[in-house]
Amino acid sequence: MTHAFGIDIGGSGIKGAPVDLKSGRPLGERFRLPTPQPATPKAVAKVVAKVIEHFGPQAATLPIGLTVPAIVTHGHTRSAANIDKKWIDAPIVEIFSTVLDRPVTVLNDADAAGLAEVHYGSARGNEGLVIVTTLGTGIGSALIYRGVLVPNAELGHIQINGFEAEKRAAASVRTKEDLSWADFAQRLQEFYATVEFLFSPDLFVVGGGVSRNADKFLPLLQLKTQIVPAALRNHAGIVGAAWAAAQPSEDI
Repeated sequence: MTHAFGIDIGGSGIKGAPVDLKSGRPLGERFRLPTPQPATPKAVAKVVAKVIEHFGPQAATLPIGLTVPAIVTHGHTRSAANIDKKWIDAPIVEIFSTVLDRPVTVLNDADAAGLAEVHYGSARGNEGLVIVTTLGTGIGSALIYRGVLVPNAELGHIQINGFEAEKRAAASVRTKEDLSWADFAQRLQEFYATVEFLFSPDLFVVGGGVSRNADKFLPLLQLKTQIVPAALRNHAGIVGAAWAAAQPSEDI
């Protein structure tokens, strides 16, 4: 299998594209539509169908992978971040498979970004424990050990000094509180140092939109673990979802 289709579902937009699984690159421009309001599972599935239809016959037979901002276990979504609460405990694989009339693979958005970075990006070739974090509205995280994903790691919710980590160190908090890069780095230092102590990873990869300014804050961190910016950025979710869709479920 050389191609698969990846779709990244977010609170404001749903974007997708066919992906070349050898290079990890989308085939052409990704297509984006607004997330419907209310963003119920069935309403979102109908928009996903339109995204796929945009690419015509070339997408008709490709495996479909979808990322969602939620914990995903046994075909169900167990949480809902920036989407409708009807996603909580929804049989999401069944819902999407029915609307799209084809099998689908569904995974957490940070997990998809992590898989993309391990197979095509900044963590490619690393044979140890890689922790990929996405700094955005919250802090997403993915743990991949020797290429195998440990799904649904919610490291942004760990408690540090009496605070939930993402309430102090997410990129949205830096913007809201108008933190300098040095102050932001100090908050990130607390987070990454705690995660480093708990997991002793071989590599941290930092994604999310703020990673384009990685040179302004990553050099300020003092860690034993190497920490690098993500390579795939806005394409990571799409690429990771497509990769996952092309794998036997036990290999993800």
